[in-house]
Amino acid sequence: MPVIRALSKVAKQALLAPACGCQPVTVAIRNISFSPRQVTSGSDASFHSVSFSETDHPKVLITGGLGQLGVGLAKLLRKRFGKNNVILSDIRKPPSNVFHSGPFIYSDILDYKNLREIVVNNRITWLVHYSALLSAVGESNVALARAVNITGLHNILDIAAEHGLRLFVPSTIGAFGPTSPRNPTPDLCVQRPRTIYGVSKVHAELMGEYYHHRYGLDFRCLRYPGIISADSQPGGGTTDYAVQIFHDAVKTGKFECNLKPDTRLPMMYIDDCLRATLEVMEAPAETLSMRTYNINAMSFTPEELANEVQKQLPDLQVTYEIDSVRQAIADSWPMNFDDSNARNDWGWKHDYDLPELVQTMLNFIGSDSRIAQAN
Repeated sequence: MPVIRALSKVAKQALLAPACGCQPVTVAIRNISFSPRQVTSGSDASFHSVSFSETDHPKVLITGGLGQLGVGLAKLLRKRFGKNNVILSDIRKPPSNVFHSGPFIYSDILDYKNLREIVVNNRITWLVHYSALLSAVGESNVALARAVNITGLHNILDIAAEHGLRLFVPSTIGAFGPTSPRNPTPDLCVQRPRTIYGVSKVHAELMGEYYHHRYGLDFRCLRYPGIISADSQPGGGTTDYAVQIFHDAVKTGKFECNLKPDTRLPMMYIDDCLRATLEVMEAPAETLSMRTYNINAMSFTPEELANEVQKQLPDLQVTYEIDSVRQAIADSWPMNFDDSNARNDWGWKHDYDLPELVQTMLNFIGSDSRIAQAN
């Protein structure tokens, strides 16, 4: 491999050369897998992001920004930090309302050079990395999931470490497996997921923690439970029954659940999820005893959710047609999250319990007329 050897020689010469105004050969270094920033000791690895108090506002980049969480988080952050300080990015064309609501830029997380240019040109200080293939899609295309969820993550980690960013990468209940304690599931325990999505999230947790200890990266991660939102349609995920029931209740008055009625899973309303993300990003580093936290709001079964919806819509008919694949996934996931560390370290506290969740979802989906008829 003469080309690789030549690049290696050039890179080593650049690293050993005296400081000068020359452009560093960053791409060559990366291609031959040198470690980020070329730090050699723990004492030299203290290049944390600029603290919040030292700047007027953080400059935030959100990857995978057109998903369920990205648009909502951008709206929340723009209210707090200003419209132009939060940049949404994705590889898809944004709808007009999103495009006109604030800065949007094309970004492919598999294109290292493009990502690096965005961070440098926009003076990014916070990076929220939402780009990922979720469980169902990932299982149907493992190679693509591996590229997006793992190779893309490595690009993000290297750039965040190089430029001293504060980095947030979400994890999931899917990061646990059938051998994990399920009720409750603590922050630290056995993790042996059986989906490529879950495996990639465990990888992200461990790589983020490694980069924190090895390079000083200000990495922060939350394990999200099932997220419930009225703004997006269900996408076929295991916890999506908890969104589908509201749409079906309003449209037809009938709901067929694909999980057993006693399947308990941790859940959270999207507003709580987005607020938790902002709060952990703003938390002083010295308050964080770990880099990855469980967060939770409520834990319920399909039967309990249906009973709560029927208090508002008593004519709702619920039946069960079990999907064996989704049921097997649900049976391997936590029934309840122990999030005591998040509550103790940085003051996490949820706002929405099951009754508030149901009322809010029905209001958003437009059930007023059906409630009036039922009453």
